[in-house]
Amino acid sequence: MSDRSSILLSIRPEIPSAKITDGMSENERFQNLTLRPILKLQNFMFVAVFKNYIAKHKNSFYELTLEKRLDFIENAIQKDIKFRNSLKGIVIGQFTLEEYEIYIKNSSSLNKRMMSMVVNRLKDQIQLFEQDVLV
Repeated sequence: MSDRSSILLSIRPEIPSAKITDGMSENERFQNLTLRPILKLQNFMFVAVFKNYIAKHKNSFYELTLEKRLDFIENAIQKDIKFRNSLKGIVIGQFTLEEYEIYIKNSSSLNKRMMSMVVNRLKDQIQLFEQDVLV
């Protein structure tokens, strides 16, 4: 294992609930061993990137109801290809070379998992996207 791989693996948070079992599919295993820790590690980056996305879209997000805000998050990630690719890059850049080799074998399915997890993560933290109150 390269120094880069060792360093990347050492900084990832542990997720005790991410169980690995013998009957798990390769994609499920990759999700629990790789994607979940990376998404947790990169959480602050995802929040910052989404706040910037809101600003670039003229802060229209803040005028929406809660339900519409949740839809906005989902649509931004599903329909804005450049934004989605940027989010994928934030994750893929944290892969070890060995993980990247696994990823490229089934990137389509893993991308769907990855983006679904990012959508859920942002939706679960929607309170972080409240407009800053000026005092």
